[in-house]
Amino acid sequence: MVQYFLQGGGFMWPILVLLLFGLGFGIERLITLFSASINTRKFLGSVRGALHNEGYDAAVVVCSKTPGPVAEVFHAGLTRAHRGIDAVEKGIESAGAVEMAFLEKNMVWLSTVITLAPMLGFTGTVYGMIQAFDDIKAANEISPSVVAGGISVALLTTLFGLVVAIIIQLIQNFLISRVDKLVVEMEESSVVLLDELAEMELAGKLSKAKPAKTAPSKRVTQIHKTKKGSKPQKE
Repeated sequence: MVQYFLQGGGFMWPILVLLLFGLGFGIERLITLFSASINTRKFLGSVRGALHNEGYDAAVVVCSKTPGPVAEVFHAGLTRAHRGIDAVEKGIESAGAVEMAFLEKNMVWLSTVITLAPMLGFTGTVYGMIQAFDDIKAANEISPSVVAGGISVALLTTLFGLVVAIIIQLIQNFLISRVDKLVVEMEESSVVLLDELAEMELAGKLSKAKPAKTAPSKRVTQIHKTKKGSKPQKE
């Protein structure tokens, strides 16, 4: 394999860089998505128990201590419970859009690698074919060994580019399936929470809710840290 890589010429190196680039983003997304996965049924039970037994503040605390998009959406909804069910629904929709953006973060770079790797491979092949024809011209004869050797070396970049694209495509497909699973869990759990709060509103319990006096969610804290880090320092 190393011999084939070296025979492929200079175009093999940028394709290798793309492979490492794609693997880096793929591993980062895998870690993020797996850390965002929780036992949704158990979490729902904890939130319900906190709501009915200790009140909204306790339920918001449960959400603040739990990682993942479902907890973030619940946190956004419960902190608006004192404003009514419509405010809760709007809060859930807004938080859901933010969580979707975080779940799909850096996925575009995987698509970039999938597109560029074969293109670089084809470019290397065309360049190799030009060199092969130059070798034939210099030899002043059409020798099968010269033609076959030049073409085989030229095709190595296309092969490597396609292999890289296939590897990153498989990783991207797996990540997309994980994102879809988390989105479905987020939507289904949001419906359950809204139904629960609607029943409490009918029972007159929602109107008694007060603004939650708890720390902001993990996502809000992360956004604030990012904004502070991106501010230019004053001289």
